[in-house]
Formats: sequence, structure tokens, C-alpha cells
Amino acid sequence: MIYLALKNLHLATLTITLALFLLRGAWMMADSPRLQARWVRIVPHVNDTLLLVSGIALAVLIQQYPLVHGWLTAKLFALIAYIVLGTLALKRGKTKPQRIVAWFAALLVFGYMVAVALAHDPLPFLR
Repeated sequence: MIYLALKNLHLATLTITLALFLLRGAWMMADSPRLQARWVRIVPHVNDTLLLVSGIALAVLIQQYPLVHGWLTAKLFALIAYIVLGTLALKRGKTKPQRIVAWFAALLVFGYMVAVALAHDPLPFLR
């Protein structure tokens, strides 16, 4: 029962994370002032914290851990890459083209993490 609740929380927050990242990326490309709204600077971080906590709880529950199991190690390093690319895309990129490239790269990394999670394999596209 707890596994299903955690998994559903993880999937819900994952969906919200993707939706918010797509929205913020569109606003970034359009130079929208909405990107500076207070809720836009708070809600994604709260949601991402719930996503991370539910992911850690699931790993503990199924007794599979990064640096022990290859697929979770791949997800951990991909998560770090996603965070760095997302920060470049939405805050730290010096030029708009640089931010757009970082945004697309972050989306590719996000897709890779989803594929790894579904396949439980660090090389999901070679199956």
C-alpha cells in the first residue's frame, strides 16, 4: 500500500515537474515577465523536493540504491546533469541561444531518466 502511494506521488510530482519546466522554458524563450512571478520561483522547488523525497523513499523501500545498482546510479548522475542544465536554461545562461540549448538538453536528460526508470537499466535504448 505504501509503495503504491509513494509511486503515485513520485509520478504526479514528475508530471508537474515536466509541465512546469516546459512552461518556464516557453516563458524564457518569449522573455515573459511571468518567469519572475513569486509562485514560479517557489512552487517548482517545493514540487521537486517532494519528487526527490518520494524517489529516495521508493529506493529505500525497494532496497535499491545509487552507487550500488547501476540504473539508480545512472539516474542520480542524470539528475545532477538535469539540475545543472535547468539552471543554465532558466537562470544562469548568458545568452538566449545558450539558455535554449540548455533547455532542450535538459529535456533530453529528463527523457533519459524516465527511460532508465522504466527499464531499470542504465542503457535503456540498447535493449
